[in-house]
Amino acid sequence: MLSISGKAQRFCDGVSRRNFLKIGALGMGGMALPELLRAEAQAHLGKSQKSIIMVYLPGGPSHQDMYDLKMDAPSEIRGSFLPIKTKVPGIQICEHMPRLAAMMDKFAVIRSLVGQVDDHSSYHCMTGRSRNAQQPPGGWPSLGAVVSKLQGSAQIGVPPLVGVSGKEAMPGFLGAAHGPFIPSGPGTSDMVLNGVTTDRLDDRKGLLAEFDKFRRDADGSGLMEGLDAFNRQAFEVMTSSRLVQALDLKKEPAQYAERYKVAGRDGGTMKEFLLARRLVEAGVRCVTLNFGGWDTHSGNFTTLKRQLPQLDVGVTALMQDLHDRGMDKDVSLVVWGEFGRTPRINMTAGRDHWSRVMSALLAGGGMKMGQVIGSTDRVGGEALERPVHIGEVFSTLYKNLGIDTHTVTLPDLAGRPQYLVDPKHSPIRELVG
Repeated sequence: MLSISGKAQRFCDGVSRRNFLKIGALGMGGMALPELLRAEAQAHLGKSQKSIIMVYLPGGPSHQDMYDLKMDAPSEIRGSFLPIKTKVPGIQICEHMPRLAAMMDKFAVIRSLVGQVDDHSSYHCMTGRSRNAQQPPGGWPSLGAVVSKLQGSAQIGVPPLVGVSGKEAMPGFLGAAHGPFIPSGPGTSDMVLNGVTTDRLDDRKGLLAEFDKFRRDADGSGLMEGLDAFNRQAFEVMTSSRLVQALDLKKEPAQYAERYKVAGRDGGTMKEFLLARRLVEAGVRCVTLNFGGWDTHSGNFTTLKRQLPQLDVGVTALMQDLHDRGMDKDVSLVVWGEFGRTPRINMTAGRDHWSRVMSALLAGGGMKMGQVIGSTDRVGGEALERPVHIGEVFSTLYKNLGIDTHTVTLPDLAGRPQYLVDPKHSPIRELVG
């Protein structure tokens, strides 16, 4: 999987994880480039150009200090941040996200999101299912794997999917054909020709032809003849690829790249947000950014003073770019973590894990923006009005891609039809009607 890594972040479980952007599936696994092209041919190129960008905040961001400040709560719950007004009358968010406040008419906040578990796992964010739920053989597929199966690639030579960290987010019962394309994996290390000339590529192509001839002599079934076209496409992708062009940030006009810079920094992880826009523009259907550093068991407010301004820049620059390019109706954005944080501030000025409720930020996809959905109690500990299950978010994302979760099923390894989302969950009516 093609990884763009940032600084390592360590969770409370002791596991170090890096910020990154990966090209592949919303899952793990691996396919060589020719295998990706075969999968494209089998699935046929989808007609839809709809895409999803998921900004995943591993560690569990503090919802009470971002979108759901409780100024009337006691000091041990309220925290030190102040709310600010936004462009939408009646909606307030954290003072450390001023750009988002100025663009609130282009975003929607869910303050009453439920269905999480207390586990540093991307599983439910990637599949819309709880890992504790009864799983079919092979496990539930990630959203990206489903999109690969149902819609395939939007462009030749561009993988339809983008992966996130965590071994849990696999293609599940859909199998490896719908796992991620991994440029750094076996057989794909030369996707980007690092100093390799076309002449050298031709030599390697000739060497591969010799191996193919040897295998062809041993294979009387005609299988190798069927693979030649895919290997030819693979070489074409390596020498002239929309994906490779999208990854070259030097091609981005300076006035747009400047939007993603954070004061006093070189842009850091915000470059990943720019890459996300370039990737969906190139035809990638699903892009996931992993922006870590949210496991704030101690020093919650010190950490958020650093994290929130960066997230503020990345999310707003990305969304402004999509609007400027007329892509805001076709690209859906979701920003969330695996759970929220405790209402009560602990003895080390931190907040601990809280899976009963959290917030999420959504935008684009033709959804109705400039609103807050749901509310929590006076301390931000329970969903009070309009609880929204994480499965409803997935049903909404699928709808934005043109996939009806109430009618579409996929056969599992036993041949049994499985719904993409628990059928009791429907698209969020406040967003899509």
